[in-house]
Amino acid sequence: MLQPVMHVLKQKNIILASGSPRRKELIENIGLKVGSCPSLFEENLDPKSFKSFSEFVEETALQKVLEVENRLIGQGKAPDIVIGADTMVTLDGEMFGKPTSEADAFQMLSRLSGRGHTVYTGVVVKSMNETVKFTEKTDVIFGKLNADQINGYIATGEPMDKAGGYGIQGVGGTFVERVEGDYFTVVGLPLYRLCAVLYDIHKGL
Repeated sequence: MLQPVMHVLKQKNIILASGSPRRKELIENIGLKVGSCPSLFEENLDPKSFKSFSEFVEETALQKVLEVENRLIGQGKAPDIVIGADTMVTLDGEMFGKPTSEADAFQMLSRLSGRGHTVYTGVVVKSMNETVKFTEKTDVIFGKLNADQINGYIATGEPMDKAGGYGIQGVGGTFVERVEGDYFTVVGLPLYRLCAVLYDIHKGL
């Protein structure tokens, strides 16, 4: 999708406002060079103050982008494009962030077992001239899990830094019976929409 504007994008200083190796790898896999600058934003927004899950993840992504952009400008390293994302797992109208403990991870995974849940990823792409925000959501259906399977997964350490307590691109993917929507939204960066936005921003350049 990006081939017609790739010559322009390859000359840009593109920064990912995230320390996620998964998100960086997704962008690099499509041929773009991207620097990684993990945001120092505390991610302390109150979900209850937002009308929807989409608004919450978009605002969190925006704050990550603004923090990184301002810090780099202050260091004399102004980026051309900053990309930020925030991913949230939801079930029964409740948000599941990263587990705070192994017991918390066990409770999350037990609730997800044998059921469908919705993953929201909010993305912000900020260039010098414009800021684009969007959210993608994908339904994920887990198979039925028993306590030994959940504890075995927690012992790998993988759940502890993942929203909802699992990573679909790792061992956690073995729990997923099916996905209805964009797989990459669950990984943490909806590639199609991201590329569409990057194309629209640069097609006239």
